[in-house]
Amino acid sequence: MKILMIDDHALFRDGLKALFEHRGISVVAAIGDGSDIHSLLTDTSPDIILLDLRMPNIHGLEVLQNIQQQLPELAVVILTTSNNKNDLADSLKMGAKGYLLKDMDPDDLVNALEKVLSGETVVAPELTSLLAEVIQQSAGLSPSAQTAFDTLTPREKEILCHLTEGQSNKAIARRLDIVDGTVKLHVKAILKKLNVHSRVEAAVIAIENKVCRQHRE
Repeated sequence: MKILMIDDHALFRDGLKALFEHRGISVVAAIGDGSDIHSLLTDTSPDIILLDLRMPNIHGLEVLQNIQQQLPELAVVILTTSNNKNDLADSLKMGAKGYLLKDMDPDDLVNALEKVLSGETVVAPELTSLLAEVIQQSAGLSPSAQTAFDTLTPREKEILCHLTEGQSNKAIARRLDIVDGTVKLHVKAILKKLNVHSRVEAAVIAIENKVCRQHRE
């Protein structure tokens, strides 16, 4: 995995670069300003760009727009301190493949980036409810969604409700006193039945359909 970082905080860039390199991940460039990165993109050929939003010279969304115009297939992941709904909505609408928060666990960050490389769109688990609001205000849900939920087993619905709380497989396994592998198999079945590609999508649809409230009642 080759990463290009754009963040105006030098200490954060240096720390994150060291973290990645310790895990065998190549940081092809770490810069503090994204105002002129066209030649850098061509020279470094990154797999993922980690992009901050709040930067003094040029806002991250403008950088994202510039990248999309030059290399629309390149995966850009927002890594920020902002949990603002508009920032989340604008980033995803403009083509970001992920929206993560800077206070997340390093291992969770690496896992999220691996999911992006596999084709998923990732959003910080604690922003799942916020993402649900964004989706509700834009596209809405498929009328067949409730029918899909009816195909879930009671255990799958239980695990899905834990997903809506942003819990990891390990956390769910501890809560339900089962092994991680069993949770992983259930999550895989849930995604297939709901015809979605990520646990975030499944959680959002569950929140929108109030599945967990119905299940707990």
